[in-house]
Amino acid sequence: MSRLHRPTISRRRFLGASAGLLLSPRAPTAERPSAKDPFTLGVASGYPTPDGVTLWTRLAPQPFAPLGGMDGGTITVSWEIAHDEDFRQPIARGEATAEAAWGYSVHVDVRGLATGRWYFYRFHAGGATSAVGRTRTAPALTEAAPRLRIGLACCQHYEHGYFSAYRHLLADDPDLVIHVGDYIYEGSWGAQAVRRHIGRDPHTLEDYRARYACYRLDPDLQRMHGAAPWLNVWDDHEVENDYARDRSHYYEDRAVFLARRTAAWQAFYEHLPLPASMRPTAEGMRIHTSVRWGTLAQIAMLDTRQYRSYPPCHSGKDKIGRPCRAFDDPVATMLGDAQEAWLYEALHRSPARWNLVAQQLSLARYDAIPGPEEKLHTQSWDAYPHARRRLLEVMADVRVGNPVVLGGDWHAFWANDLLDDFLKPDARPVAAEIVTTSLSALGPDESAVRAVRREAPWLKFGTARYRGYVRLAVTPERLDCDMRAVADVTDPRSACLALSSWKVENGRRGIVRA
Repeated sequence: MSRLHRPTISRRRFLGASAGLLLSPRAPTAERPSAKDPFTLGVASGYPTPDGVTLWTRLAPQPFAPLGGMDGGTITVSWEIAHDEDFRQPIARGEATAEAAWGYSVHVDVRGLATGRWYFYRFHAGGATSAVGRTRTAPALTEAAPRLRIGLACCQHYEHGYFSAYRHLLADDPDLVIHVGDYIYEGSWGAQAVRRHIGRDPHTLEDYRARYACYRLDPDLQRMHGAAPWLNVWDDHEVENDYARDRSHYYEDRAVFLARRTAAWQAFYEHLPLPASMRPTAEGMRIHTSVRWGTLAQIAMLDTRQYRSYPPCHSGKDKIGRPCRAFDDPVATMLGDAQEAWLYEALHRSPARWNLVAQQLSLARYDAIPGPEEKLHTQSWDAYPHARRRLLEVMADVRVGNPVVLGGDWHAFWANDLLDDFLKPDARPVAAEIVTTSLSALGPDESAVRAVRREAPWLKFGTARYRGYVRLAVTPERLDCDMRAVADVTDPRSACLALSSWKVENGRRGIVRA
């Protein structure tokens, strides 16, 4: 029998109340909130374990001022966790120190909680109290959990549209939100802006803090962060478009770019519910990790930016091109040797029924022109075919239960089979792939999707017409995928469309229409 406990408050009451939380004096409803509230950026949680979770907030009474309007020095922030949203049953409390060096962000790795249970939490500082957040722990490692509900999102450009997709994801009541990159955008592009970034394009730490503040003040994003734990990985726009490892895509001076990357990585840490173990150091910032959901699922979160080999056939700003000799480099890597070895061991040793691999890109092969010639994306797995083959060979192992890759980046929905050899028409599927569209960022022309699907039977479904997210429901016997589209991303109250549904069945490699 499952030991999954529900909170004493009903789902409907909390989800309804969560909208009200951001209408109270303790949380912002405008992009420039009152300077009296240190919790303007909300609260969040992430990375659940069977006995704990990471809690987050950042003190910023004036989010766009240096240090968020704080005066310097250190501040004691207290936190508490309860079984109920009114905190009549508090079960844990403690104190954390908010430091100027880390932008007055707070990351509390709470342990000692019960397994598989929902909790409520809040923070106190300087006589003020934050909004109430809801979070949960994972089931025990040996527990046969009956279900896991996930929201999959990526690519949220503030200027291209509202984050109303999160309002609909909130109503879906997920156990986890997985965000696979481009949480912010460092630049502006597109023909027409629905709303404008506040502040200049970021290069310094204070610039990036202001950019994150702009996004974190969005009420729908705040509500979703406050309703369930998140897992986050970055892609490129958290730093700079199409950067790779220590190299800028725009050929900046290397030292200048590394200073920008250092600032961007610190701001990423300061504004997301990452555990303290992910705090950046002089050696880098390890964000790849795995999360277990009992014996039902293991989720591997990957980093495809920090360790990748430099993209082949690199020519200025071009992303799509014909393969050159460098495409055939057998030692080229997307993940780096150490992360590859870690992932392969995690997959081989996993006792889980489902093995989800969440990363920023799409693993399937996309050829942009028909016929024998090839035109591939130099920034994607297509430019690293040997690295992709190594990963697919591991997934093909019968010891790896039900591998499913989760991705983003394309600004399009995709449902794909992953083949052991994409150049053989009769190749067998070894895994399924689900790619979510952008939450709000503009997508490519639909003709680009039609072009790559023309000679690729493994691409079962694809469309770039919509912005939205993916809803996943994992049970022992199947994984259900619902692609959810916002009708009008320029309307903050837009309706949500049930666009397309897919499933992966236990023991069957590949994806089929539900």
